[in-house]
Amino acid sequence: MCGNESSCGCGTVTIDSTPAATDVEAGVRSTYMVSGMTCGGCAKTVTRHVAEVTGVTDVQADVAGGTITVVSANPLETADVRAAVERAGYHLVG
Repeated sequence: MCGNESSCGCGTVTIDSTPAATDVEAGVRSTYMVSGMTCGGCAKTVTRHVAEVTGVTDVQADVAGGTITVVSANPLETADVRAAVERAGYHLVG
């Protein structure tokens, strides 16, 4: 248990607000560094909320690696990712 019952029930997450973005065939892939994502519940909560951002086609969380990877039709605005993460009860760093 990671102790953040208000969000996933077991953790806190912060995401580096400076993603590395590369163009891929399916769109733009942005990888965000994540600290505090300590369990599958944390990852699921963040993934679900980020997936709601307009243009996002896929979100994958890697708890062990401390990252989320977002695929979108076009480059994302950090503010949109920040808002989604905050709706989930977490915070972006930076």
